[in-house]
Amino acid sequence: MADKKVAEQYYAPPPKLGKWEGFRTFLWNSETSQCLGRTGSSWALLTFSYEAYHPDLSRASVRWLCNRRSQRRRAEPDLQSRLGFRPTPPEYGNVESRLIWYKASDNGNVGIWTKLIDEYLKPYSQPEDNRVDCSFKNPPPEGKVCKVPLDELGRCTKENQYSFKAKKPCIFLKLNKIFNWVPDVYNTSTNLPEKMPQDLKDHIKTKEVSKETDMVWVSCGGENPADNEHIGAIQYYPRRGFPAYYFPYKNIDGYLPPVVAVYFEEPKSKYM
Repeated sequence: MADKKVAEQYYAPPPKLGKWEGFRTFLWNSETSQCLGRTGSSWALLTFSYEAYHPDLSRASVRWLCNRRSQRRRAEPDLQSRLGFRPTPPEYGNVESRLIWYKASDNGNVGIWTKLIDEYLKPYSQPEDNRVDCSFKNPPPEGKVCKVPLDELGRCTKENQYSFKAKKPCIFLKLNKIFNWVPDVYNTSTNLPEKMPQDLKDHIKTKEVSKETDMVWVSCGGENPADNEHIGAIQYYPRRGFPAYYFPYKNIDGYLPPVVAVYFEEPKSKYM
């Protein structure tokens, strides 16, 4: 009942049928409680039958997985993805969607999203002896990791409700923990890709003077030209990318991936 009440706080957009609707319904049909065309009891029966009639195959699969995992060094994580963002829709929301939608006039609705960001950023505010202040001139010493400065997030702070209440939501980008990966950065304005957005090229040129160009640069925009009009101007905090001194990730205690807060100055309402 509690989850149902929380879900009802969402501002649900009008249903829109698309070409993927059938596939999504096949993955999860909320009306019939079917996942991949089967109910929970049906899956339970299938699992029981599998275990009863194919125990040797089941045990062999488990042994293979255990052996595969034991061959990996403990220091190396198994899951190595790339760019992610927060907040993402909670489990009781529209989980198959990447949309962030809410009613700014509804404090409970706004609170759902801000609490998700609070929870994600919580480890960043906790003290850790192994974290040190870093800069482009002062990378972390051996065995140490860099702090992620939450006091440099501009309008994207907890005290400001991450600007959700002001209808200017902040979205947090993060590079996940990719073991031993070192970025090949664009650190001079003379070798930039032709397709790189012009405003980012101009930004990199301004950073050459202060020698703050060893970055994994970030540029956000709409999929279509009309989308950019709806999105409006964007600011990035604390920088327009991820400083290279956070990499490589070596599974050292206290490490947290850097974040970039993307602040939408004047996004238009009621557009996707």
